[in-house]
Amino acid sequence: MKNPPSSCHRCHGTGVHSGPGPGGPAYDADVTTLGYAALLIVVLALGIAGGHLLTRLLARRERNQQHGPTVAELLQRLVHSNGNGIVVLNKFGDVVLHNPKAVELGFIKDSHADPRASKAAEQAVESGDRVAVDLSPLNRTLRGRGPAAVLGEVRPLGDGYAVVDAGDESDAVRLEATRRDFVANVSHELKTPVGALALLAEAVIDAAGDPDEVRRFSDKILHESTRLGTLVSELIALSRLEGAERLPEMTTVEVDDVVEEALGRCKVAAEQNDITVNLDEPSGLQVDGDRTLLSTALSNLVTNAISYSPTGSSVSVSRKLADDHIEIAVTDRGIGIPEQDQQRVFERFFRVDPARSRATGGTGLGLAIVKHVAANHGGEVRLWSRSGTGSTFTLRVPKHAVVHADVHEADHDTTPVRRAADTAHGQQAVETGGVR
Repeated sequence: MKNPPSSCHRCHGTGVHSGPGPGGPAYDADVTTLGYAALLIVVLALGIAGGHLLTRLLARRERNQQHGPTVAELLQRLVHSNGNGIVVLNKFGDVVLHNPKAVELGFIKDSHADPRASKAAEQAVESGDRVAVDLSPLNRTLRGRGPAAVLGEVRPLGDGYAVVDAGDESDAVRLEATRRDFVANVSHELKTPVGALALLAEAVIDAAGDPDEVRRFSDKILHESTRLGTLVSELIALSRLEGAERLPEMTTVEVDDVVEEALGRCKVAAEQNDITVNLDEPSGLQVDGDRTLLSTALSNLVTNAISYSPTGSSVSVSRKLADDHIEIAVTDRGIGIPEQDQQRVFERFFRVDPARSRATGGTGLGLAIVKHVAANHGGEVRLWSRSGTGSTFTLRVPKHAVVHADVHEADHDTTPVRRAADTAHGQQAVETGGVR
């Protein structure tokens, strides 16, 4: 019996060992497994590193968003917060960007630019230079509400784009118009009495042999010279008041003294026009200010009321404390002021009835002085008027820091004009409009 073949003969003479040794299939499987494991480890390591990097990038982006806006967002904010109207147009005239101010000023409507802006943008793109443009509303005047003068320029941005930058210049235009009117009015007002004085002087020379004519012309010369002196004095006073800040040095002023001094200045005018001035009882109120200026302002209001009241009528003057302000109201029963003129009566040289003002010797500066005196005292002047009924001008200035105890009793009395009118001459007081 033959011996069984040895294990080395099972290889069929190939010399390849198929057992678990280093060169067998089991060994190859182990190597493959180790390779996959290593590859898996590398992939995991890369994934972890990539995830960490991505996390850092996201965190950095989040920090950037938390700590500040992007450049584009800042530019957007800059355009929208600009005090002027900003519009960016492309080469076709389409609106690329605009801010709310442009809509407010009226040269952007329904996302379309004003044709004047588009035309100026075309010129700027073609020439490469800045182009001035007037975008003022066509249906508004300087005395209306809202922007009346919108002026700006168009700048080329390159590549067919242009920016329109315009602002509301209504105040500057109004100021320039007021300045021109003021110069023209002053020239006219000064020319009138100066010319009259020259003519009257010639008349006096021609009538040298007639004492009565000399006296008559001399009276007219005195009247015109007085008018000229008053005009110059009021122009000087107005120039000092206009544009001035609140009075730096104020003293404690008794309102009753101001009223008494103002009425003393108007006594002759009231007697000449047969006007009765009704005054309420002393109030004991005090303000901080300049007594002379306050008396001048109040006397202007009373003189104005006397001038525009019919002969034999009355003018009421009342004072009271309201909302930490002292109110001195002057009420007349005159012709009243039309509503369309009530905002203009405080302008220099403005007259509702020029013929009547010249007949009474008015300069047209009285109410302008009142407005500026009130403003320099930190107050204001209010007007209520109705045509055919009368007018009430109320001078309001802040009260003195320390008020007497009896002031509060006066504050609760809301009918000082009515009480004064009932006790003076037995006349009934009329309603004082907004101040009762």
